[in-house]
Amino acid sequence: MPDPTHHRDAHDCTEQLRAALAAHGITLPSLGIDLPSFAGRHHSPPLIALGNCNLLTARALIVALRKGVAR
Repeated sequence: MPDPTHHRDAHDCTEQLRAALAAHGITLPSLGIDLPSFAGRHHSPPLIALGNCNLLTARALIVALRKGVAR
């Protein structure tokens, strides 16, 4: 049986990531919890699915990540 705390942790992590991306003006529409990993019977935390993005969004991610490294 999956650990019930994993659902809360995965949800919190997903929402924090969504907010951090939004702070940079980035939206990943398909960001969410990977349902197959969440529904699995193993005891490891579910995966966060980042999903697909267009080139404009990918470039915005590159800029945001590079700024983070430069700090």
